[in-house]
Amino acid sequence: MADHTAYHTATDLLGALAARRATSVELVEAAIARIEAGDGRLSAVVVRDFERARAAAAAADAALAKGERRPLLGLPMTVKESFNVEGLPTSWGYPQFRDWRPPADSLAVERLKAAGAIVLGKTNVPLALADWQSYNDIYGVTNNPWDLARTPGGSSGGAAAALAAGFVPLELGSDIGGSLRCPAHFCGVFAHKPSLDLVPSRGAGPPGTPALPFPPDLAVLGPMARSAADLALALDVLAGPDPWSQGIGYRLDLPPPQHQRLADYRVLLLDAHPLCPTAGDVTTALRRLGDRLADCGCRVDRQGPALPDLESTTRTYQELLAAFFAVDMPAEMRERLIATLQSSSPAAHSLTAARLRGFAISHRDWVLTGRIRAGLRQRWQSLFEEVDVVLCPPMPTVAFRHEHAPQRDRRLDIDGRSVAYNDQIAWSGIATLTGFPATVAPIDRSADGLPIGVQIVGGYLEDRTTIAFAGLLEAEFGGFTPPP
Repeated sequence: MADHTAYHTATDLLGALAARRATSVELVEAAIARIEAGDGRLSAVVVRDFERARAAAAAADAALAKGERRPLLGLPMTVKESFNVEGLPTSWGYPQFRDWRPPADSLAVERLKAAGAIVLGKTNVPLALADWQSYNDIYGVTNNPWDLARTPGGSSGGAAAALAAGFVPLELGSDIGGSLRCPAHFCGVFAHKPSLDLVPSRGAGPPGTPALPFPPDLAVLGPMARSAADLALALDVLAGPDPWSQGIGYRLDLPPPQHQRLADYRVLLLDAHPLCPTAGDVTTALRRLGDRLADCGCRVDRQGPALPDLESTTRTYQELLAAFFAVDMPAEMRERLIATLQSSSPAAHSLTAARLRGFAISHRDWVLTGRIRAGLRQRWQSLFEEVDVVLCPPMPTVAFRHEHAPQRDRRLDIDGRSVAYNDQIAWSGIATLTGFPATVAPIDRSADGLPIGVQIVGGYLEDRTTIAFAGLLEAEFGGFTPPP
């Protein structure tokens, strides 16, 4: 059973449960066996809750035997370490919170459990969720199943590794700087960054903070899986207003996909960013996808009819992102970062300068920058009157080798060009600054055999469109494949 179910989708496994071809106890035991056999080399599932999962599986089988049906009834899965799960530690990699245990589940976890999902444990993250690698002093380093010497991405890196390794069919992650999209791209799986304010975030804040129904600026929660259909299934469970918020700030009025056939889609393809180079393997894969889509009848544009300013979009995003992280940053760390950035004398229009402005931002400047964001958001939304989806890289490179020097000292090699490590955030900005949905789907491999994904961005609340487009790519060209 452990081998037989390893790479089935959540949809397939739920069908087997409903038809009584498998039991939840069998699926849970098979997943536990895979984790225990294979996670020693990956360190993906770092918090384990196997005994409670076994009890929940037995209860799920009893419910299924009585004819009960819920969207995820009996399905084993894991969630990102940063989500509160009652009785399990939530640390975000901070050593001082190693033993902090929240009194209740986060709302997202509560919804997954109410839908019948069985949480086996939690997957690894970087310290403070602030890296595209997943390692910390509590749980160590998570490796990429495609190449153990490389990162699976971050901050939902343990989640993507667990999916790619066949441990579980479904995961819950979060994203503000590509934290769903980067790991999906690096590990060859699917992920969906929902529209802003679609999935409530109560119970997903830093450890020790109150679980409040406060919509976070920029950040979202979303599913990861090995198929587009599973993303849609999980999103339906997760989305909707927080009852504590009295409906304020959260939405569920999602329209259906724009089209049912690939040939009907209008596509804008972006493969070069003005503020960060993109590796040849990644751009080649994206251009090849564009050619294949054109052959299928899609209208593929490679220069937008009225493309908003991508430089301004990325700089504004970087500034507001730094301001977001500065809120919960210890004062001495913030002051040290500001001093480090000032000493580098960054060019005025560089991403480093935008980070500096964000860390030191006043409330007045934050409001003024927010007005710039509103204007950019409107221009991007207007673009989606001319195209249905924008395709671009999730990250500028494929998965890179582990690098654990201080972030300020790291450099990223992109086809021989040395780039500031944090500049690789460039492609995350279109969807995050605007609050638009973005789905990542695997499309190709690099010369070294590493996964390459595409980021599919849609207009606000067009979540079903970006997921449906990913599903059409999957059906036409193939989707997830297991690591060798």
